[in-house]
Amino acid sequence: MMRSLYSGVSGMQNHQTRMDVIGNNVSNVNTWGFKKGRVDFQDMISQQLSGAAAPTTEVGGVNPKEVGLGVQIAAINTIHTQGNLQTTGVNTDIAIQGNGFFVLKQGDQSFYSRAGAFSVDKEGTLVNPANGMRVQGWMARQVNGQSIIQTAATPTDLVIPLGQKDPAQATENVKFLCNLNKNTPEILEGASEEDILKGTWNTEFKIYDSFGNEHLLAVDFTRVVGNPNQWQARVRVDVENEDFTQTRVGLGTTDGMGETFVITFDNHGTLQSVTDSAGNVTNPEGEIVLQASFTVPNANPDEEGNPTRQTFNINLGTIGSQRNTITQSAADSSTKAWFQDGHKMGYLNNFKIDQSGVITGVYSNGTNRAIGKIAMATFTNQGGLEKAGDNTYVESNNSGIANIGESGIAGKGKLLAGALEMSNVDLTQEMVDMITTQRGFQSNAKTIQTSDTMLETVLSLKR
Repeated sequence: MMRSLYSGVSGMQNHQTRMDVIGNNVSNVNTWGFKKGRVDFQDMISQQLSGAAAPTTEVGGVNPKEVGLGVQIAAINTIHTQGNLQTTGVNTDIAIQGNGFFVLKQGDQSFYSRAGAFSVDKEGTLVNPANGMRVQGWMARQVNGQSIIQTAATPTDLVIPLGQKDPAQATENVKFLCNLNKNTPEILEGASEEDILKGTWNTEFKIYDSFGNEHLLAVDFTRVVGNPNQWQARVRVDVENEDFTQTRVGLGTTDGMGETFVITFDNHGTLQSVTDSAGNVTNPEGEIVLQASFTVPNANPDEEGNPTRQTFNINLGTIGSQRNTITQSAADSSTKAWFQDGHKMGYLNNFKIDQSGVITGVYSNGTNRAIGKIAMATFTNQGGLEKAGDNTYVESNNSGIANIGESGIAGKGKLLAGALEMSNVDLTQEMVDMITTQRGFQSNAKTIQTSDTMLETVLSLKR
């Protein structure tokens, strides 16, 4: 008789625990990145009234007689299914689509979270504004004007220095591509000005000196008389101020060179060779890169008292290639410079985050540069993580060690800036679970009530 009382008690206690978990799920239905809990039940040990008996020659086997002693909680699991993504338009809001967690630091302690409602503090550090935990990742290093992110290094705090200066950078490389029209007429001696204009393809492109001053690079292409597959290119910087810029161009050096070079194409219209004004010819294969230099106005002279000159490379493309290089075909001329790596001074005005987690700074001078990259963590058993409050988790003995790396690699999900992951709580399912939990609690209470009535009947037998 007493067994049913205690079974009913265990049922009420454990259904109350299940109701606690359901209540927590419902209360966090609008919590960013929240992962719902689920209670799993299992029966308790059973009392054996008699054991099983094996069959004999006279009778068959007998099953054991056992009375269950109630229910207990088998597990309270965290369900890490994907939550819906909600667009916010805030560039520091980041959602994870797929597996993985953000890595946060508070002092030396690491925390992991799916909630990406971040912002920048007064020092430019990317943080969770609710608790000040710092988002971890890798900061970019500037090497020869290029941003290098070493993701094999230990993650550090991510700092976005809004308002920081981007120093002026002199142009070091200029690249050309596209086409010179095979049918462009040759410019014969004594040609009219109109014929000269028809036979010349003029290109202009902006380049910069070390002060950030803007200069106009002009390269004019004209057909070589008597050779159908050759063009002469004339290079000038700041044509209107030609007297003091003194542009020179050559292969490997500009010393003693003039301002012209000759391009030779093969019968397929692909780049074959270049000859500078000193008669130097390029190698039969590889990229064609010429050096050009000009005098930088209003600059201090060098140690020998000579005017300061700026040198940059002109890349015409790869010999024998039809892609990203100069060609000669019977189509309209379109050859122009399409890339140069110089710029004037600017300030970091804004930043953006792509799906790989790269934070790119947008500067007022029109340049974009990688600032850093957000790190992500995955676990062998993410269900084994312990909740630490503030939408965070910490490692446990059964979660495994955090595998920290880049998004989109080794099973890690992708990042979506300007959005947040919503809770994965399904209110409909929670309401149904609430009903079944309530009925289970009531039924166990009824078990106790019925057992009490039976005990009362037994006690009344002595009257």
